[in-house]
Amino acid sequence: MTILLLGSGGREHALAWKMLQSPLCTKLFVAPGNAGTESIAINVAINPMDFDAIKAFAIQEKVELVVVGPEDPLVKGIFDFFQNDETLQHIPVIGPSKKGAQLEGSKEFAKEFLVRHNIPTAAYDSFTAETVEEGCAFLETLQPPYVLKADGLAAGKGVLIIADLAEAKEELRSMLVDEKFGSASSKVVIEQFLDGIELSCFVLTDGRNYKILPTAKDYKRIGEGDTGLNTGGMGAVSPVPFADAVLLEKIENRIVKPTIEGLQKDDIQYKGFVFIGLINVKGEPIVIEYNVRMGDPETEVVIPRLKSDLVALFLAVSGHQLEEFPLEIDERSATTIMVVSGGYPEDYEKGKVITGIESIEDSIVFHAGTKTENGQVVSNGGRVLAITSFGDGFDEAIKKSYQNIDKLNFDKMYFRKDIGFDLF
Repeated sequence: MTILLLGSGGREHALAWKMLQSPLCTKLFVAPGNAGTESIAINVAINPMDFDAIKAFAIQEKVELVVVGPEDPLVKGIFDFFQNDETLQHIPVIGPSKKGAQLEGSKEFAKEFLVRHNIPTAAYDSFTAETVEEGCAFLETLQPPYVLKADGLAAGKGVLIIADLAEAKEELRSMLVDEKFGSASSKVVIEQFLDGIELSCFVLTDGRNYKILPTAKDYKRIGEGDTGLNTGGMGAVSPVPFADAVLLEKIENRIVKPTIEGLQKDDIQYKGFVFIGLINVKGEPIVIEYNVRMGDPETEVVIPRLKSDLVALFLAVSGHQLEEFPLEIDERSATTIMVVSGGYPEDYEKGKVITGIESIEDSIVFHAGTKTENGQVVSNGGRVLAITSFGDGFDEAIKKSYQNIDKLNFDKMYFRKDIGFDLF
């Protein structure tokens, strides 16, 4: 079958890599893709937000399945666009409806959903520019540190954790009044800080049934020892060592089941991934956030651990046959380490020639921010490459990734040298 995958990052390269292993996939297009997807599939220069161009392409190429990688087209309503168009409605789309995508598109919508369905989450309230002083007063009722979240999509940069009350008030005013994150922070959610260890739970659902994918833990901070600015993710591991059978049972019964039941109760169409960002507080799982797609770089460790046919899994989702699908998981440990541009997550330069990719052995290279220019692979983003490795334990997997990173080079290349430091 002919498949169209939307997106251009490491997540999309990993999904493409896995789907191409399926005998069901005869042709794979990636829009717009990167240098990595270009080497295994057919890149097409279409913006994932240009629904009319996607429609024309889908009709022209007789596309039979659309897989949506990033959140923006989902929040804009690409699922509904296909479903409401007579010429497209026969094509399954892996991703939630526009209403379902609000679980990521609006922090307030997500918090209201969590509270309504009695799913454990931090105490919160939300504020606008008109109620900014009430927000400052609410901050005074909380213990530090203070968590401020831009309500809308802010490219992973809209969450601030601040230790000082005066600074938190200043940042709240900056977000609401000065539009620090543009329209994304026209509303800000303030919530109670939870002290614990974070992990990610990934679920694939058809809106009624679900499959829980391998857990993962990512490393968000730019600096070693989890210091410095937040990034889109500097590395990830799967499975999560501290996620034992007791914790996993709590996650399924207290969080996953009521989430899927909540989608049904609220009449939300949902055929795709639910990323549940969790924090383990003294053995109790609490939801920090929902995303409506796979995480990045967690995808680069979760998807390689799937032994099952990913295209067949997607077809089971679209056909409401997920309950019968046998999900097989590789029991080995997987680690991915991001190689990024110097200066990231702040200002960085693009167009740096990358060498050494062809020398990598016994690891998988997933391209995140790359493109091909004059026959060479060059950097085209903040996060450039993800190096994924398997091992019988994390020490072996991590060692393989670092040994292969040593073979890579581009100007001002940077990576954290301590991914997995907290596992031993």
